[in-house]
Amino acid sequence: MQRLTALLTAALLSAGMLSAPAIAQEDASSQAAQAQAAAPATDFSDEKLQQFAEASKEIASVSRDYTERLQNAEDEAAKQEVRMEANEDMVNIVEDSGLEVSTFNAIGQAIQQDPELMKRVQGMVEPQAE
Repeated sequence: MQRLTALLTAALLSAGMLSAPAIAQEDASSQAAQAQAAAPATDFSDEKLQQFAEASKEIASVSRDYTERLQNAEDEAAKQEVRMEANEDMVNIVEDSGLEVSTFNAIGQAIQQDPELMKRVQGMVEPQAE
């Protein structure tokens, strides 16, 4: 469960970089602190950053869908179900990109702390935008 919540937090941080709305902001600060403590060195290969950029782009799209569903959820139980489904989808997106969840989270944290790294990743995303 922690793995999924940490992924969601990183996904939201990275999706925020791409101007996508956040789903679970109330948990973001505590989870971001956890992920930051576990983040490895910030020397990521271009290949890993490209995988992150591609996964982030897809996660941003999925995030918009789940944000709407979350806003329309009738009660807390329905909201939790939407969050769990979003987590599962985001984990699958990251794993399909070729990254491990922990690496995706580490890159997401590094981007928040390093404006130059953020520019590098944005440069990988923007040329692909349609």
